[in-house]
Amino acid sequence: MDLTKIPSHIAIILDGNGRWAKKRGRPRIYGHRKGAFNIEKIAKHANDLGVKVLSIYCFSTENWTRPEGEVSYLMTLPIRYFNRYFNKIKESPYKIRFSGRRDRINQKLQDLMQELEEVTSNHEGLILNICFDYGSRDEIIRGIKKLYTDLSNNKIKAVDVTPELFDTYLDTAYLGDVDLLIRTSGEERISNFLLWQIAYAELYFTDVLWPDFDEIELDKAIISYSKRNRRFGGLKEQEK
Repeated sequence: MDLTKIPSHIAIILDGNGRWAKKRGRPRIYGHRKGAFNIEKIAKHANDLGVKVLSIYCFSTENWTRPEGEVSYLMTLPIRYFNRYFNKIKESPYKIRFSGRRDRINQKLQDLMQELEEVTSNHEGLILNICFDYGSRDEIIRGIKKLYTDLSNNKIKAVDVTPELFDTYLDTAYLGDVDLLIRTSGEERISNFLLWQIAYAELYFTDVLWPDFDEIELDKAIISYSKRNRRFGGLKEQEK
């Protein structure tokens, strides 16, 4: 691995938990539990490699349409997980952030999210951006509404509106664009995840199901990324 070409911001669509459980004759919620405990391992490895931001897609705005029992479990899983590891997270180098809506989740989870953000706010390691009840179209619409309010109140002028300014109205403000987007489980679509932020991201798809995605698989994705010729719409000097 070329350590000079480590992506600053990695985003992962954590896909395949249900299929992982089904292959083992277990209920889907067992796969979600196993997938949740895989996050720490990948976050630690990313931090050790020097990745600055890791955004993970845990629950989408569309996931509410899943069976009621599965949704109910996914609403309580973060509470059990974070309560179990609260002290460990508090003493870790990670800075926790949450992206997505909070008006549709229970108050207990909202309070826990806020507390985790507060107790890790001064940490200087990897920023773990947990996208929960998140959908990129929803995020962009909410950003437009906030921008419109500031325009209406003369806090900013229309001439001041730039992509860089609009970025500050999004849930991911100041996290920077995504360099590498990974999707596990063999599916090859974006699924309404960080559409604004992945404008020039490199995409990496793997057949490995999320609970089986380990440090070696992350290394494979980063090695693939390091070999890409990133032009950002232009040409490099040697190609002109």
